[in-house]
Amino acid sequence: MPHDTSTTPTDTPGEGWRDRSLPPGERARLLTAELTLEEKAAQLGSVWLTDSADDFAPKLEGGPETAADPFEGGLGQLTRVFGTEPVTVAEGVRRLRELQERVVASNRFGIPAIAHEECLTGLAAYGATAFPTPLAWAATFDEELVRQMAEAIGSDMRALGIHQGLAPVVDVVKDYRWGRVEETLGEDPYVVSQLGAAYVAGLESAGIISTLKHFAGYAASRGARNHGPVSMGMREFEDTVLPPFEAALRYGGARSVMTSYTDIDGVPSSSNRYLLTTLLRERWGFEGTVVADYWAVPFLSAMHHVAVDTADAGRLALRAGVDVELPRTAAYAELPRLIREGVVDERDLDRSVQRHLRHKFEVGLFDDSPLVPAEAERVDLDSSPNREISSRIAEESVVLLRDEEALALLNSGKIAVLGPAADQFRSLVGCYAFPNHVLSKHPGHDLGIKIPTVLTAIREEFGTDRVRFEAGADITSASASASATASATASATRAAAVALARDCDVAVVVVGDIAGLFGDGTSGEGCDAADLRLPGGQDALVSAVLDTGVPTILVVLSGRPYALGGYGKARAIVQAFFPGADGAAAVAGVLSGRVPPTGRLPVQIPRFPSASATYLQPALGLSNPAITALDNTPLYPFGFGLTRGAIVYETITAAATLDTEGSLDAAVTIRNDGDNTVEVVQLYAAFPSAPVVRPAVQLIGFARISIGSGESRTVSFHLNAARLAITGEDRALGVDPGPLRLIAGPSAAEAAVTADVSIVGERRLLAERALRTPWSLGAPIT
Repeated sequence: MPHDTSTTPTDTPGEGWRDRSLPPGERARLLTAELTLEEKAAQLGSVWLTDSADDFAPKLEGGPETAADPFEGGLGQLTRVFGTEPVTVAEGVRRLRELQERVVASNRFGIPAIAHEECLTGLAAYGATAFPTPLAWAATFDEELVRQMAEAIGSDMRALGIHQGLAPVVDVVKDYRWGRVEETLGEDPYVVSQLGAAYVAGLESAGIISTLKHFAGYAASRGARNHGPVSMGMREFEDTVLPPFEAALRYGGARSVMTSYTDIDGVPSSSNRYLLTTLLRERWGFEGTVVADYWAVPFLSAMHHVAVDTADAGRLALRAGVDVELPRTAAYAELPRLIREGVVDERDLDRSVQRHLRHKFEVGLFDDSPLVPAEAERVDLDSSPNREISSRIAEESVVLLRDEEALALLNSGKIAVLGPAADQFRSLVGCYAFPNHVLSKHPGHDLGIKIPTVLTAIREEFGTDRVRFEAGADITSASASASATASATASATRAAAVALARDCDVAVVVVGDIAGLFGDGTSGEGCDAADLRLPGGQDALVSAVLDTGVPTILVVLSGRPYALGGYGKARAIVQAFFPGADGAAAVAGVLSGRVPPTGRLPVQIPRFPSASATYLQPALGLSNPAITALDNTPLYPFGFGLTRGAIVYETITAAATLDTEGSLDAAVTIRNDGDNTVEVVQLYAAFPSAPVVRPAVQLIGFARISIGSGESRTVSFHLNAARLAITGEDRALGVDPGPLRLIAGPSAAEAAVTADVSIVGERRLLAERALRTPWSLGAPIT
């Protein structure tokens, strides 16, 4: 039935929404009732004042033109005022103030906009600290440090007048070739859950609305292609993809969720009512907002072809549960017309407007305080406390994979530093760090922050007079398609590096990625890989240097794990996953011994370039030469990392039985026969038989602890039977009776100590998934 354009009558007309004694939700309801259709639709829209959107988001081919005045009638969100161009803090603050004044003046009720920014590796703004990537956070296994980092990032954002952060990414990696592996917390749902929730808790504690990305299944696309469709059974989807989102909502308190670009079994996420309403809201009780990934709503027409046009895409998205269209209003501008035509239910519009207005009340947009803080121009986005946290995460994230007494060779003699990543700052920070994300589009612009390269850090660590450098290769060149001239140049460059290696006592070969967007790099959004060979000419360089016989240390700075099985002659291997602006010093510190290595792998290191499967495999997914010649056994397993300690796993004790309604304590005792160190004690579960196929081993708990030389320590994991639940053949979540093997060790591949337990009782159905395994640490015993 057609609707008229007048303001809808309300039970409480007038100014009731201004009453600060009322809860935000009630104020939002009252204000929504005062708005016309056009004013309501405006609250679900956004504006991105840039001509370079295609540099930062997938291009919307043939998209609708932006309205002549996108502020007319009000506005929902301001998109990336700080994060699109290299503006100083003062310039960004001035712009934000002006824009908020314009938004307020554009609507009858003076409703301001929510300002959102990217904050995956710190605030993506000029002059802001570029923290390590999430894959590096995951390598720390340090929840508290991740929470501290997020709180620091959030505090800077709030001080500028920003309200919402588009982070973290809690997608679970399924294929290492996917370009956005660097943005994730790895391949294990439990690690992603715990560290993702920690980041959310830190950001939300600073008053920033945390936005979970990308709901859901984005990292499981066919062939590891960005935006590729997802073909996954709903059981695997429920048990692998969804738990990190649920944990981040329940334990972190995330107030927003962003849709994924993909489709799941033919249904795009942005029009998936089951996903966005039935699951997210009705089952999980989520009360926040769902925001569309950039252009995801019009993509329902332009890419997925499930809508006839942009307006129809808006109809589908709103009905499914998408509350806010980003980065600019396109489809949702048509909602008033569709409501008048009876195509869209106005109640759906009201529902989303109320959710978004509630956020505006919660973040204080209707308080008497300035919309942009008075001292915002003075905010130091690259403060000493920020850099201290960045440095700590970098140091904890570096993973020592091998050391055959090679690092000690660096203490004397001549050092050849080789490899194209050694003197490349873009090999240290991720694709969403401002220097890569934005400044790569502004050649010659200063970085705004200091990002020392590994070459600089090694010179400072060991002395400039002892260090000589040759790049030896290029990261982005493709030798297969290179011209004869380019091949000759590459050969000469490699030969110079080999000659330098022969003239030195030890070689440090620094290889890896350049982070970028949509092909402007080897890792990052849209930078998917055909296989897991080191990109460009780096494989040939590493092999040539190893063939010299000179003791060689391989350092990998990357956004994904690469196949290192061909480099058996390397005397030491160090892996760092884009360790941030302070990462070079951390890597150099591990090489010198100044920084004790404590990082653990959140992804496996493949042996072969074709082996891209993660550790979370059932028996049929593991290597079996009797069935297939393809070997996917990793070179280094999930959870692996060398330390200065010599940890012995002595015992694991647990009750012999576990009722499906009960719990038990699994006590793991370790002894350190080496130097003082940090150990990440890992608890895995294996099921010798089960009603449905389960992974061969799966992490169910971990504890990062300090342990002194000669000490023994006991970690007690409190395991509720509900943590062992899985979605059954009937699609119900439940705990099944049967045999269970508890495994503790330093990685997924080492069953250092085991305990067999019988799960007894009737099958227990769960309405809610158990998402944590609490642990406690006993006093040290010497």
